[in-house]
Amino acid sequence: MKLLSGKVAIITGASAGIGYATAKLFAREGAKIVVGARRQPELNALVAEIAEASGSAVALAGDVRDEAFAQALVELATSKFGGVDIAFNNAGTLGKLGLSVPDMPLVDWENTLATSLSSAFLGAKYQIPAMLKRDGGSLIFTSSFVGYTVGFPQTAAYAASKAGLIGLTQALAAEYGPQRIRVNALLPGGTDTPMGRTFANTPEAIAFVKSLHALKRIAEPHEIANSALYLASDLSSFTTGTALLADGGVSINRT
Repeated sequence: MKLLSGKVAIITGASAGIGYATAKLFAREGAKIVVGARRQPELNALVAEIAEASGSAVALAGDVRDEAFAQALVELATSKFGGVDIAFNNAGTLGKLGLSVPDMPLVDWENTLATSLSSAFLGAKYQIPAMLKRDGGSLIFTSSFVGYTVGFPQTAAYAASKAGLIGLTQALAAEYGPQRIRVNALLPGGTDTPMGRTFANTPEAIAFVKSLHALKRIAEPHEIANSALYLASDLSSFTTGTALLADGGVSINRT
């Protein structure tokens, strides 16, 4: 029995990295998938890859900062597949790193929070009513250990946006638990994604990032997708309101 048979899942930030890997995994586990991101060609390639593996997926390109896009993803899931059971609000941005708060333009702060935090609010705004029509569901946000267990200099906007997702997770979990909607945050460690490579972009930087982790390596996207699958499926039926660390031990490592 596949873990997500009969389920419909929305995944944002699906054109690469963790979102791409998660979409393929959820499809293999029986879910029908609606994928969203800004880049249509990459989404088309993902849908084709899922179809080649006998899965079912549709794509919609757009900007997660746009409320109309959040609404359209839910409408597409409903019209194409009948509703929404799972939403993996994975899209986000590092923003402009390397700026101290006194040097940060307000527009950069606002763009980071809009992409990583407000987009999750917009997603939930439309996903929750759809889940209520299905008698429950699983809502997942991609947060980070940054701003939760670890502080790095000159990452204020990124840290604040990711910490905000944990507060959103807890509030929604408490509010909608009685209506069978589980809400959790997934906190990856360093992962080999295009976004991650913009930070770890030299052999020295990659070695440094690896050294921060207890496992002394960074994750492959499919490893984080496995944790998303746990939160999406009934394997986590009594798990809600959590900040689930899948961080290779970066939060506890001191060696």
